[in-house]
Amino acid sequence: MSEFAMEIDNVDVGFGPPSQRVEVLDKINLKVKPNEFVAIIGFSGSGKSTLMNLLAGIQPASTGGVFMDGQLVTEPGPERGILFQNYSLLPWLSVYGNIELAVKTVFPEMTAPERKEYIQGYIDMVSLTGSEWKKPSELSGGMRQRLSLARTLSMKPGVLLLDEPLSALDALTRANLQDEIIRIWEEDRRTVIMITNDVDEAVLMADRIVALTPGPKATLGKSFDVELERPRDRTTLNFNREFIELRNTVTKYMVGINEEAKALRTGANLPLPDLMPIDFLSVGNQPRKVVLEDEEPSSESTVTQDKPELVGVGVGNE
Repeated sequence: MSEFAMEIDNVDVGFGPPSQRVEVLDKINLKVKPNEFVAIIGFSGSGKSTLMNLLAGIQPASTGGVFMDGQLVTEPGPERGILFQNYSLLPWLSVYGNIELAVKTVFPEMTAPERKEYIQGYIDMVSLTGSEWKKPSELSGGMRQRLSLARTLSMKPGVLLLDEPLSALDALTRANLQDEIIRIWEEDRRTVIMITNDVDEAVLMADRIVALTPGPKATLGKSFDVELERPRDRTTLNFNREFIELRNTVTKYMVGINEEAKALRTGANLPLPDLMPIDFLSVGNQPRKVVLEDEEPSSESTVTQDKPELVGVGVGNE
């Protein structure tokens, strides 16, 4: 049994044929302890979702490997629950039905009464009591994401993967769901790896923040321990010196690596052919060779023709 819940060992991920290969992730190494809450923070386009797919077993590594409890991850499985940005709910099923489908798949041995009580417990946990038979189209964005969270947690995953699940929500709903996730995690401790581009969110929720450098060939950079006491009260954090210093330190580091990446990024200078566009007006005024019927072409059969008069709307048609 490994001492780490999740481990990424020297992983590279690239796409495309060898001649045009794009390296998205380069030499990724990460070790996450059991019940640790880790936030990976990076800019858009740096490969965050590719990294999350790698952890979930959706995307295979080009080199290296991903391990859970010491076992190589080769495919998706319920032991790693993932919460996506876009909810990924089945629109024809109710709140209860979406969770029931996951529970039936993972725990087929449950009896109907056991399953009903079990599902209701997760509906209550995410504050969707009274909405059991509503379809996703009848729910707000925040309620849909809470349903997605309940469905993921109902499978009892050993590791919870959060792929920017709150990025599409308004600020107030986002704050409420942040508090909801923290509350659930503190009640039911498990390993969490969250992808985000929000420094405040990372400092508020995580035990440790790991920076992902800008792509291509993104890699994991500096790690920051978050030693703020739990439970954390967002209403007082803005007056907490430790919170302010850590937020400023992480922000400064992220801005720095972004500027460094821009400085190193060079465009491809491709030589262009020395071509000039054709001047069609000049071509029309050149003499043309006319060959008469039954007559061999010769230099004497060349006549000069005037440029034909243009006929059309607005061209000398008065």
